[in-house]
Amino acid sequence: MAKTVYVGMSGGVDSSVAALLLVEQGYEVVGVYMKNWSEDLPGMKCPWAEDLADAKRVAVKLGIDFEVWDFEQEYKEKVVEYMLTEFRKGNTPNPDIMCNQEIKFKLFYEKAMAAGADFIATGHYARVKDGQLMRAVDENKDQTYFLYRISEEALAHTLFPIGEMKKPEVKKLAEKHGLHNAYKKESMGVCFVGEVGMKDFLKEYIETEPGEIREMESERVLGYHEGVIFYTIGQRHGLYLSGVTGEVNDGMPYYVVKKDIKNNIVYVSKNLNSDQLWTKELQLKECLFRLGGFRSAAARELAPAARGDGPAGRDPERDKHSSISVRLRHRAPLIPATFDGEKLRFEKEIKRPASGQSAVLYDGEICLGGGIII
Repeated sequence: MAKTVYVGMSGGVDSSVAALLLVEQGYEVVGVYMKNWSEDLPGMKCPWAEDLADAKRVAVKLGIDFEVWDFEQEYKEKVVEYMLTEFRKGNTPNPDIMCNQEIKFKLFYEKAMAAGADFIATGHYARVKDGQLMRAVDENKDQTYFLYRISEEALAHTLFPIGEMKKPEVKKLAEKHGLHNAYKKESMGVCFVGEVGMKDFLKEYIETEPGEIREMESERVLGYHEGVIFYTIGQRHGLYLSGVTGEVNDGMPYYVVKKDIKNNIVYVSKNLNSDQLWTKELQLKECLFRLGGFRSAAARELAPAARGDGPAGRDPERDKHSSISVRLRHRAPLIPATFDGEKLRFEKEIKRPASGQSAVLYDGEICLGGGIII
C-alpha cells in the first residue's frame, strides 16, 4: 500500500515540483495550503488568495487531493508576537525560523499525522539522510539555516523532494510538466505576508518615537531616527545624517555601533574597527541540537555540551576544542569555530551579527542545530 504524504503547497514552483516528484515516486499525495496570513497592509495587498489559486491549480494538474488549513491565529500568536516582542527588546529575530519551528514542522506536522499521513513534505532545499538534516545539493539555495530548529520527531517524518536538485533544474522540470508557475517570481518579504519590507510591517504594529542619532566617540547629535528598533548593528545605509554645523564631511561612512533602547538613542561611528562591530566570540541561548548528528570526532566531543549535561558530564578542556562550522545568516559562508555549549569562538574576528539572529552549526554536510545569538 502506498505511503501517504501531505505536502505543504505555497503556490510557488519549489513546493509544486516537490508534489510532482512525490506523485511520480508513487506516494499517495495530498496538497495542503497553509493559510497563515491574509491581512492587507497599507500599500501592500497580501497575495494569499493568488498563492492559494496557484497551489490549487497545480493540485488539479497533478490529480491530487487538496485542502486549505487555517493557521492564521496560531501564526499571529507564535510567530508575529514573538517577532514583535524581540524587536521591542532591540533584537533582530528571524521570523522564517520561528515559522518553521512552530507552524510548518509542528502544527502542520501534527495535523497531518493525525489525519493519517506517513510523512509531510515541503519545497525546502534541504535533505534528510539517516535521520539527519543535511545541506542541499544546491549550496546557493540551501535552506537548512532556516530549518535547524525542527524537532527530531518531525524530521523523521519529513521529506524534502527537491533537496537533490538545483534551482534551474526545478524550474525546467516544472516547465516540462506544464506547471503554470514554473517561473513565478519568488516572494522576498516577511514570511507569508508578501513583498512588504520589515520596516513597513513593524510600523503597523509597534509604536515608535523619533530620537537622536549620536556619534559614539563625541556624543554629538548627527541626526534623528524614526525608531531605534529599525536599526541593526553594523548598518551604514538609511541613516540620513544631517551632520554637525561646521563639520567637514570627509566622505567616510557612519556605521550603527550601539542601540540604547531605554533612552531611544542610536549611536554611530566612522571607526570601522570599533569593538562594537567585531568579535571573536558569540554567546548563544535557546540552543537546539540533534545529537545523532555528531558523527565526526570533533563533533562527538561537542555532544555532552549540546545535551546540556551537568558538570559531571562535561569536559571543558575537550569541549573548547570541538571544531565545527558555523553559518551566521542565510547564504553566508561557513566559518570554522569551536563551541563549548554556550559560546562560539572564532580564530579571527568576525563582524558582529545582530542579537536575535541564529548561529547554525554544521559537521560537514550535517546540520547539527544551533542557537539564538545574545
